Amino acid sequence: MSSELVINARPHETRVALVENGQVLELHIERKTGQELMGNIYRGKVVRVLPGMQAAFVDIGLERTGFLYVTDVHKELLDFERLMMGNNHSAEEVKAASGGESPRGRMESIPFKIEELLHEGQDLMVQVAKEPLGSKGARLTSHVSLAGRHLVLMPTVNHIGISRKIEDKEERDRLRSVIQEMRPPGVGFIARTVSEGDSREQLKSEMDFLLRLWSDIQARMDRLSNAGLLYRDLNVSLRAVRDLFAREVDRLVIDSADEYRNVMEFINTFAPRLSHSVQLYDGRDPIFDAYGIEMEISRALDKKVWLKSGGYIVIELTEALTSIDVNTGSYVGKRNLEETILKTNLEAVKEIAYQLRFRNIGGLIVIDFIDMEKKANRERVFLALKEVLDKDKAKTNILRMSDLGLIEMTRKRTRESLNRLFTEPCAYCEGRGVLKSRKTLCCEIFRDIERECVVCEEEGNVVVMVHPDIENVLREEEQDSIMDLEKRIKRHLIIIGKPEYHLEQYEVSL
Repeated sequence: MSSELVINARPHETRVALVENGQVLELHIERKTGQELMGNIYRGKVVRVLPGMQAAFVDIGLERTGFLYVTDVHKELLDFERLMMGNNHSAEEVKAASGGESPRGRMESIPFKIEELLHEGQDLMVQVAKEPLGSKGARLTSHVSLAGRHLVLMPTVNHIGISRKIEDKEERDRLRSVIQEMRPPGVGFIARTVSEGDSREQLKSEMDFLLRLWSDIQARMDRLSNAGLLYRDLNVSLRAVRDLFAREVDRLVIDSADEYRNVMEFINTFAPRLSHSVQLYDGRDPIFDAYGIEMEISRALDKKVWLKSGGYIVIELTEALTSIDVNTGSYVGKRNLEETILKTNLEAVKEIAYQLRFRNIGGLIVIDFIDMEKKANRERVFLALKEVLDKDKAKTNILRMSDLGLIEMTRKRTRESLNRLFTEPCAYCEGRGVLKSRKTLCCEIFRDIERECVVCEEEGNVVVMVHPDIENVLREEEQDSIMDLEKRIKRHLIIIGKPEYHLEQYEVSL
């Protein structure tokens, strides 16, 4: 299985694509707006505590304040664990409270309140856990983590974790033992997937580097008096090298000499054995065109995605959720209706999982599969979806299919989806996403003419300036309506096409 990381780096934008067998699995985009926040660490100041939501707004020196939930507030670790275990909470609850997903679901198991931990004007160190999305500010956490190539440092959590992708029990035990021996008391580390097989010396070198980095951040926190940046995370190119350029990726190709030097410097420091797999692209065609990635990106905004069988799925993004509708389309099957529907649904499962990952769709997702009569078939589709989503790096939670053929699920969202990144509300239709039909516009024009004529009793012609398409409809399809209107208002209509007008734009003059 051939996998490549393709990086298109320009001063205004850097794009990273993970390509497997010619298919773009992931696309990461960073535009130089000055607001690339994910992973950054700040000195923050609490500006407002919200007991009703068990959260606080924190000023981190940016235009919008960040949002900090009670479960993301770091208290002294021993006090935290003592509180949790002293209230007869399970180990799973301790783990959830120290960095889980949904704050609403965790609220009942939290033994302390936000107003007991924070107060207005308080200074604290926070890290951006989620980029600002839409009108929402950044999601913050005070459980800081620093990711290296092989290890992740968690200075506020006394825990050793091993990547679930390392399946060999002996290797997991070895890594845990080595980290336990080397780490300072009370400091946590996670061994990443690429650490499998690493020597003690390699792990010690990176551990020392991360601990020095954490010490520097603490020193900056002490020096800084106002809210502001303490540590900026790696740019998207280096994050891709750190997080995606693993053993299963055969090659990294980059089209910028400057970025190539930065990547090579990073790799020579943290993963020198991968240096031979990095290539500077010197082709004449743009790199994303040469690899067929640009065409895939252009399809990322299409609502309708065709399946090989002839069926299709429709992806609709709304403010509250993403809906995905599965249809048989032109696929008619070979045997019976139930088999045709099952095959279409199973084919749609793979495409849906791919589209969620490629488009980076997160939040609440509702999938409307084609109705199946047999319960066994509904279960089969659910298990197939669960299996393919297990390979997704973003955390997902899936509910079983309802009798109506609906599956509800959530997918962790940390960055903007491609749709939000590439688009903005339509200035013409005020965000509706649709335009008024030509028939509707003609009817509106007729009503406006009647209103104007009632107000103005002077005689004369009525001049209507419209888009040329509307002019054609009025002249060719609405002649009877125009004659009737002229009789009622006792005036003659003069229709003028204006090419510079928007389709919905028109003007009535008496």
